[in-house]
Amino acid sequence: MMDRRRWLQGSTALLGLLAFAPMRALAVLWNKLAFEAQGVDEALQGLGVSTAEPASQIVLIAPDMAENGAVVQIEVESRILGTEAIAILAEQNPTPLVANFMFANGAEPYVVTRIKMAETAEVKAIVKARGRYYSVSKKVQVASGGCG
Repeated sequence: MMDRRRWLQGSTALLGLLAFAPMRALAVLWNKLAFEAQGVDEALQGLGVSTAEPASQIVLIAPDMAENGAVVQIEVESRILGTEAIAILAEQNPTPLVANFMFANGAEPYVVTRIKMAETAEVKAIVKARGRYYSVSKKVQVASGGCG
């Protein structure tokens, strides 16, 4: 009886530790400096981007006019071989870095997401491929802001 109780307690403790392991792994990936940056240059510095050259191999699809800045659909596809990450920034947001997607070997570097935009601004996509950075941007007019 006592062995069974100790075994159940030990198993419960082990399951609790295993449940929190993924959270720790995510915390390691969380780039606090970049995501909490209050300016584009600071966010890029947090991502490790010193320069990003313009690239026609990045497709950024965003609306010309967003009626509601709370929900702005953005699509980014990188046609650059060896794409490792795609970051999306909205320049006038209180914290400009809104997303940073990382790709494992063989994953298709394509994302569709909805972002919030505080006001009319340039939306930038920054692609990391083989240790270099590339960018493309598009101005999105916002009728009603979504960030505060």
